[in-house]
Amino acid sequence: MTEKAKVYFTDFRVTNFKENLPKKLQRLLKTAGMGELDFDGKFTAIKLHFGEPGNLAYLRPNWAKAVADFVKEQGGKPFLTDCNTLYVGGRKNALDHMDSAYENGFNPFATGCHVVIADGIKGSDEALVPVEGGEYVKEAKIGRAIMDADIFISLTHFKGHEATGFGGCIKNIGMGCGSRAGKMEQHSAGKPMVSAKRCVGCHTCEKWCAHDAIHVGEDRKALVDRDKCVGCGRCLTHCPVDAVYAPNDSSNDLLNLKMAEYTKAVVDGRPSFHISLVVDVSPLCDCYGVNDAPIVQDVGMFASADPVALDQACADAVNAQPGLPGSALTDGDSHACEHEHDHFHYLHPDTDWGVCLDHCVKLGLGTREYELIKI
Repeated sequence: MTEKAKVYFTDFRVTNFKENLPKKLQRLLKTAGMGELDFDGKFTAIKLHFGEPGNLAYLRPNWAKAVADFVKEQGGKPFLTDCNTLYVGGRKNALDHMDSAYENGFNPFATGCHVVIADGIKGSDEALVPVEGGEYVKEAKIGRAIMDADIFISLTHFKGHEATGFGGCIKNIGMGCGSRAGKMEQHSAGKPMVSAKRCVGCHTCEKWCAHDAIHVGEDRKALVDRDKCVGCGRCLTHCPVDAVYAPNDSSNDLLNLKMAEYTKAVVDGRPSFHISLVVDVSPLCDCYGVNDAPIVQDVGMFASADPVALDQACADAVNAQPGLPGSALTDGDSHACEHEHDHFHYLHPDTDWGVCLDHCVKLGLGTREYELIKI
């Protein structure tokens, strides 16, 4: 019988007013064993989502400061990190990304540590990391600064997601740590296309292609030869007008499978620990410049050395809650989903988040069986 993983939990109640919520999170981390890692002098990546400008559901920077302070108390050298986005928005390159992070409060004055965009200015600074046991990804493209870290910590806002069911720990790591080309590999068959409407025929993509796979025709529009293209994503990262894009042509199940394998690449062979906050549980991801009302009440903070058990525990905790009136779960009818056992599937019927967790188990990332320890 598989040994159960330990997942530690505490709620958001503060009853004696002697301990605020950031301190309560630190107590959770200490109890869960995060302090047993050897942080002394170690570069520690704290991976989180800084939030797309206009979205208010992302984690407050106060939570990041609590984790960073905990790492510093153990002698570590923490930095907050994320990789650039595949889509056009406030976080597609490192300069815009840092502006967005600062706008949302993630700066050294508020958090006590620096922000490092892991895949560089244009999202092309990546490490090629072998995926042991990978069936869909043999070499993951991970932001280099993340792989340069000695210790990896994930700090996740647990919420819904339109393509993967929910956005939890595995999503934060697997998709979040991929470079722009890594995200392209997960979201698509791994080969970009060119928008003729946007293309200005500047030849930049042509110059950066190392495989002679992209050329500008007489109509001054670039075209990708998919037989020659190897999916490196260099054309995508260097196009000055965002004409090169990755089509979302992977099925949701395939996306989940690739995401699991990218997570394996990130955490394999080095100390890691994982934290998820089930708060402001929006129905969609934090990558949009807007957010909808929470679908359930705030639940609490979870922590574990096992990322798979952590996601399972958070999903179970959300699904145990009634849908909030006026949210996407009920649309004004408080009884609309009272018989639904899976809020995420109810919201996104074309997704199956269990596919991801099952593949994680197969890869040796953890177990879906857990013991919930409340503090």
